[in-house]
Amino acid sequence: MTPTNAAEARAEPGRAAKKVVIPVTGMTCAACQSRVQRTLNNVPGVSDAAVNLMMGSATVTYDPTAVQPDALVESIRSTGYGAELPVPDRSAFEEQEARDRAQTEEFHDLRRKAIVSGVAGAIAMIVSMSVHGASALMPDRGITWTLLVVTLAIMSWAGRHFYTRAWAAFRHHSADMNTLIAVGTGAAFLYSVVATVAPQLFLRHGLAPDVYYETVIIIIALILTGNAFEARAKKQTSSALRALASLQPKTARVARATNGAEQEIDLPIAEVQTGDVVLVRPGERVPVDGDVISGRSAVDESMLTGESLPVEKHPGERVIGGTINRTGALRYRATTLGADSTLAQIVKLMRDAQGSRAPIQGLADRVSGIFVPVVMSIAVLTFVIWFVTGDVMGVAGPAVRALVAAVTVLIIACPCAMGLAVPTAVMVATGKGAELGILIKGGEALQEVGTVTTVALDKTGTVTEGRPTVTDVVRAPGVSLTDDDLVASVAALEMLSEHPLADAMVRYAKERGVTLAAAEHFKSASGRGAMGTVGGRTMIVGNELLMRDNGIDVAPLRPRAESLAIQAKTPVYVAIDGRLTGLIAVADPIKQTSREAIARLHAMGLEVVMLTGDNARTAAAIAREAGIDRVVAGVLPEGKVDEIKRLQGEGRIVAMVGDGINDAAAMAQGVGIAMGTGTDIAIEAADVVLMRGDLRSVPQTIALSRRTMRTMRQNLFWAFVYNVIGIPVAAGVLYPALGILLSPILASAAMAFSSVSVVSNSLRLRRARFA
Repeated sequence: MTPTNAAEARAEPGRAAKKVVIPVTGMTCAACQSRVQRTLNNVPGVSDAAVNLMMGSATVTYDPTAVQPDALVESIRSTGYGAELPVPDRSAFEEQEARDRAQTEEFHDLRRKAIVSGVAGAIAMIVSMSVHGASALMPDRGITWTLLVVTLAIMSWAGRHFYTRAWAAFRHHSADMNTLIAVGTGAAFLYSVVATVAPQLFLRHGLAPDVYYETVIIIIALILTGNAFEARAKKQTSSALRALASLQPKTARVARATNGAEQEIDLPIAEVQTGDVVLVRPGERVPVDGDVISGRSAVDESMLTGESLPVEKHPGERVIGGTINRTGALRYRATTLGADSTLAQIVKLMRDAQGSRAPIQGLADRVSGIFVPVVMSIAVLTFVIWFVTGDVMGVAGPAVRALVAAVTVLIIACPCAMGLAVPTAVMVATGKGAELGILIKGGEALQEVGTVTTVALDKTGTVTEGRPTVTDVVRAPGVSLTDDDLVASVAALEMLSEHPLADAMVRYAKERGVTLAAAEHFKSASGRGAMGTVGGRTMIVGNELLMRDNGIDVAPLRPRAESLAIQAKTPVYVAIDGRLTGLIAVADPIKQTSREAIARLHAMGLEVVMLTGDNARTAAAIAREAGIDRVVAGVLPEGKVDEIKRLQGEGRIVAMVGDGINDAAAMAQGVGIAMGTGTDIAIEAADVVLMRGDLRSVPQTIALSRRTMRTMRQNLFWAFVYNVIGIPVAAGVLYPALGILLSPILASAAMAFSSVSVVSNSLRLRRARFA
């Protein structure tokens, strides 16, 4: 079946959708952003498009079988804006450097044009005052012709982009901020040109052929000044991202064999290969990710995790590129490099997040879609009313006043502030989150986290340390195996599992010095345990549910298991060749920060629930110690999903916090928050990643989201109110009662102030403190 419209050709679920970030140039306001986004969303094969005015980019999710990136670029160009495909093979660090250069060049260009225009405008104003102050009805022709030439030069150089972009929008049957500026200043300029070239037309009707060249120049200067401040503020919003990108060292010291002898050589980062042995001395930055093979040191990971205390590193530990080696020398083997490195992934994640859209942006988009045409209509109506009623109100020169009022309406109504209201807050908030060790995957996630009413926590590795230790080994009655034999068999099987309880058993076996055989036919029963063959014997290790599913009676050891569970120890049953063999108890202590974090969540008015596959007695003991409201124990991964659905059915908005594979589905069902110390699958499924394994980051995340949403609403409120109040005042509604009229120069200053105030309000998030 051939799709008949764009909606039918959307990327279907299940297809291998791709994402591309396309740089877009020429966008200056919310109307520009809205038009590009509508165009992209109407392209067959596009499932989602997020256009970001602040970043000058379009993030497009598309079906590669239906559309290619080249076609997306052409669709953007068809709206009158520039677009190019991203440079292939450019790293996240290079992308950020290129963006920084572009932002710096933009700021310097705008500042230079604003200064020159401002000086020219001031001189023009002084000269014009002398002209308008002259007693003669006819101003000095030489001065007016000079002002005409100067104004034309300023419009052609400093303000050229306003007119070229307005013309491009007109050719594509649309209008934006540039349209308002171009029409407003263009009308004042043309009026002045007629007064200069044919003053007799005015004199014939008893009017002075006044000119408004200084008004045109000063309007351009003020708008450029506002744009320059805006460009500088935009750069400040991405300071956290820039700081992260700057962590990447340029070179690495690598030990390589040359002529049979090992030599240390300094290589550019791009030339380091997987498996290279890298050396890092005290005080140096770790150049690339890797695993320590010798040496001990304390490494400062604060820029990535927000954790102020250095982390001890020893052989077998992982180090992350960009962190600072504090005390000892380390030799480590390079693992993930380039775009796959942890730092590069974080930078990419942040860039994607800052380029995304919060749902609240939809309100501004809907208004922006009709805003400019409405303003143009109001300006025309303003001109007509003043022209017709000027004589009645006793205004001298009603035609001139009508023109000035219409120009003022056009200038003051620039929709820049609406376009910046939400993206600036998203960019600053995601940057602030990164400083706190919180990675937020986009505007939607940022908005959702703040609406959470219930927080569901996994137990192991989330509430608890996630590094359990074996406390008791119990053999079933009549079992001839020794404790060491039992531990050796269990550890051999659990070596193939990634679960923290399995790790505890393996570590315990190694500490006792027992020999571990090779396990075969390993099978993980998610949330229940594991099965396999060790030394030709069938092993089943897990909870009571797994034993019952395999027809094994645990009654002989149940009283001891219940006793251990009351002590917050997790009992793990062991069966060999279909017979109950023993019980191993594992204790996982609560993290020192968990109680404080849960108390903060309660103080924020949130309910806290713990979901765990552990038995009810152990879970209840841990919940009491941590101060958790309610426990749902003995649940498999699908049980966690069902519980999240049940809570959602009660009208609650649920955040699921976890770190394991068995938490991934539940995190996908709710607002997912993953501990950065957890598995890759859990991190991939989450909306928010906490780089620290610390629950205190959860209330921080929620507080950050709430504060950001408050900032977004403030920005949108002021952006809308500014126009609701400013446009009628500019049109002259206060004149009949109060005699107040707004000049185009004041209107341009107010317009520039509105955009800068919105960005400045968002920047306040950088200085905020979050519990």
